[in-house]
Amino acid sequence: MTVVTVSTASAPVPAAARVPAPAPRPRRTGANGLLALPALVFFVVFALVPLAGAVVLSFADWDGLGELGWAGWSNWAGVLTDPVTGQALLLTVKIMVVSWLVQTPISLLLGVFTAGTQRYRAVLAVLYFVPLLLSSAAVAIAFKAILDPNFGIGGAPGLGFLAQDWLGDPDLVLYVVIFVIAWQFVPFHTLLYQAGVRQIPTSLYEAATIDGAGMLAQFRHITLPQLRYTIVTSSTLMLTGSLTYFDVVFVLTGGGPGTSTRLLPLDMYLTGFSANDMGGASVLAVILVVAGLGLAFVLTRFSGFARMSSEQEGL
Repeated sequence: MTVVTVSTASAPVPAAARVPAPAPRPRRTGANGLLALPALVFFVVFALVPLAGAVVLSFADWDGLGELGWAGWSNWAGVLTDPVTGQALLLTVKIMVVSWLVQTPISLLLGVFTAGTQRYRAVLAVLYFVPLLLSSAAVAIAFKAILDPNFGIGGAPGLGFLAQDWLGDPDLVLYVVIFVIAWQFVPFHTLLYQAGVRQIPTSLYEAATIDGAGMLAQFRHITLPQLRYTIVTSSTLMLTGSLTYFDVVFVLTGGGPGTSTRLLPLDMYLTGFSANDMGGASVLAVILVVAGLGLAFVLTRFSGFARMSSEQEGL
C-alpha cells in the first residue's frame, strides 16, 4: 500500500498578492506647532482674555467709571429675573428661527441659480452680491429713509399702500428687521451654496438626464443630498450670527418701539452704557457666548458635521 504524505506547510504567497507594509508615519516636528502659534496667541489675547474679563465683571458692581465692587450672584439673579431680559431672549430666539426659515430657502435657490454657466446668471450674481459690499450701518440708514412714512417709498406715485409706519408699529417692526437682515445676509449664504453646487460632479446630472430624471428630480435627489454639508455650515453661521445682530437693529429702531426689537445684544449694550450697569451687561455677554458655543456644538455634534468626508468620494 502506498502512503501519500501531505505537507501542511503553506504554499509561498505570490509577490503580487502580498499586502504591502504600511508606510511609516512622518514624524511631527516642532515647526508645525510654531506655525499655529500666532493664531493661538491672537485667539487668547482677543477672545479668551476678554471672555475671562466679562466673567469676572459679571460678579462685580461697576458703573464703568467708579471703583470696582463685589456683587456676587446678585447680578445674575437680577438679570435672570428681569422681564425685559426674558423678552429679549424670546425675541432673539424668534428672530433666529424666522431668519433661518426665510434666508435658507432663498439662499439655496439663488445659489443653485447663480451656479449656472450662462452669462446672464453671472450678471445677476454680481447684482445679488452688492449688499455684501455695504456696511450694516449704511444698510440700516438707507432702509430707515426708505421706510419713512412721510418721505419714504410710500410717497412715490402708485405706492401709497406702502406709506405705513413700518418701524413704529410693534406688530410689524420685528418682521421689518428680519427682512432687512435677510436682504443684507442672503448674498453671503448664496455665495456658499453657489460654491457648493459648483463642486457637484456634472456626471451625476448627465447620468440622471439619461435615466429620464427632470430638473426637480435632479434637485431633490442630487443637489440637496450633495449640499448637506453646505446646509449645515450655512445654518451654523446663520443661527450663531443671529446672536450678534446689533448694529442693524440699533440704527434702524434703537430697540423700539418700546422693547419690540430689544434683542439680547442690544439689551447688553443698553444695560451697560445707558443704565451704567457693567456687571449686568457682562452677565448678558457671558450668556450670549455660552448660547453661541452651545448652539454650535449641538449643530456640529448631531448633524454629522464633525464626520464630514468628501462628497466626491467613490466617484
